[in-house]
Amino acid sequence: MPKSQSIKPLEIKISTVVAVSAILHESDPALLDAVMRDVTGGESDYFDGELAVLDIGAIDLGECNIDWAALIALFKSHSLNPVAVRNASPEMAPQILAHGLSLDVIVKPRHEVAAPQPTPAPTAPAPVPPPALFGSMIVDTPVRAGQRIYARGSDLVLMAAVNNGAEVIADGSIHIYAPLRGRALAGASGNAEARIFAMSMEPELVSIAGIYRTFEDGFPKDLAQRPAQIRLIGDSLDVKAMNSATR
Repeated sequence: MPKSQSIKPLEIKISTVVAVSAILHESDPALLDAVMRDVTGGESDYFDGELAVLDIGAIDLGECNIDWAALIALFKSHSLNPVAVRNASPEMAPQILAHGLSLDVIVKPRHEVAAPQPTPAPTAPAPVPPPALFGSMIVDTPVRAGQRIYARGSDLVLMAAVNNGAEVIADGSIHIYAPLRGRALAGASGNAEARIFAMSMEPELVSIAGIYRTFEDGFPKDLAQRPAQIRLIGDSLDVKAMNSATR
């Protein structure tokens, strides 16, 4: 039976893909493998096939010859799938592309680009604030295992449970008026002021602005299954009861 003429053989739509950022300070595969084993505790499915962006901005590229094939194989052996490289030099681009990786180029928003200075200027121009988040995404139904919800450019409000194996992500804060049992990643675009709130904290993993924490041994007993908030202080995540005074 011929297919309906209204069904297109291919549709192209804009999709948001969230990837793990692997920030390399060294390029030696053996050294990195040892670190990955320590991070994952030897669990082969710790990252569960997540996509990864390799950030090499901290490596001295002038004195480094990166073995891309070895790096890709290394991360894949730990269930991470490299798809792009960030902070690569222009000279490295052909080799990176030849290994099937993309170039992740960070384009600065307009407020970060220096504007030409007027001549003369009687007073300095007022600083332009960073772009604000817009509104909230509200989800009324439970987020089930295998589901991923991303509130791009906004807060995320969930009125039902986030179950084990589910993942919720927001560029702003995450508010869960139900149990959090899966993974919650707030401040996904780098907003360190974002927070995670839940009426019952039982998460597998939480992250704010890329700083993450797992709970293999369970959530802190004094806060488990109770209303709590998670925020970023310095480079570590702080967990407090919902009604705790903030500093």
